[in-house]
Amino acid sequence: MRCSFCDKQAVYFKRISGVAYCKNCFIKHVEDRVRWTINKGKLFDWNDHIVLAVSGGKDSVVMMKIVSKIEKNFPHVKLTAITIDEGFNGYRAEGIKIAKKFSSIFGVEHLIFSFKDFYGYTLKEMVDKAEKRGSPYHPCTYCGVLRRKILNVKSKEIGATKIATAHNLDDEAQTILMNILRGDIERLIESFRIESQECEGFVPRVKPMKYIPEREIALYAYYNGIELYSSECPFSRLSLRGEIRSFLNDYEMRHPDVKFSIVSSFEAFINKIINKENSIKIKLNRCRYCGEPTTRDICRACELLEDLKVL
Repeated sequence: MRCSFCDKQAVYFKRISGVAYCKNCFIKHVEDRVRWTINKGKLFDWNDHIVLAVSGGKDSVVMMKIVSKIEKNFPHVKLTAITIDEGFNGYRAEGIKIAKKFSSIFGVEHLIFSFKDFYGYTLKEMVDKAEKRGSPYHPCTYCGVLRRKILNVKSKEIGATKIATAHNLDDEAQTILMNILRGDIERLIESFRIESQECEGFVPRVKPMKYIPEREIALYAYYNGIELYSSECPFSRLSLRGEIRSFLNDYEMRHPDVKFSIVSSFEAFINKIINKENSIKIKLNRCRYCGEPTTRDICRACELLEDLKVL
């Protein structure tokens, strides 16, 4: 098969569009798609201080590479990579090593913050406490909620104006289906609105990779010499997300546009709601424990910590 653009030997065929790419055209395709997403959503301003949430996984390192390449054309933009160390010996240590290496290669300042320093406990210690107390929460709940809080707090401390996360097309489609299956549409809509509006106390979060399929990110990483984790999170196979991922990947074999359709349809739905509400803004309270912004009396992070009796 030949490349649809330059007639060289193709290395990737995109079923949803019927387009074949050689190595160089494929790399350009992924970078152009990220650039298009940034421009379409007006994700960045010319003088932003952008925090890149970099775990050391392929998605976040690819995001750091592409965003740093794009933002070189904007000398007033500052980039800072932040890695959160949850406290898993072996697993996270490898990610930190990779994040450090590529932050240095791409010329991006790199900061590391840990659960232990911030909360007084590692994630493993929290999960052990949760199991002893018979907590109904999955380890991924503690990890996701508590990581986001550290990221927001530390980003504010260094004066960041945006937080870029490496959520890809697969992640977005999975999240939408997960919340539908849980009957938690309100929470999904609320999170979308928080990302779509400026909310006092929250550093705006953006997703420049949200329209890139995971397989394309993996291939881009391979062609750019970005190493992959040799181990996986010990809790990943226990999560509902893992089941949804398998289902969507199987379904995609018969319907190659399913992930994009889920994400684009839901975005159109949410945008209609927001446009209908027009100027209605999210009303935020301050968490009575930590003072961070929340739609509740207690923020989700402190609610989890209170359940563990570590507040």
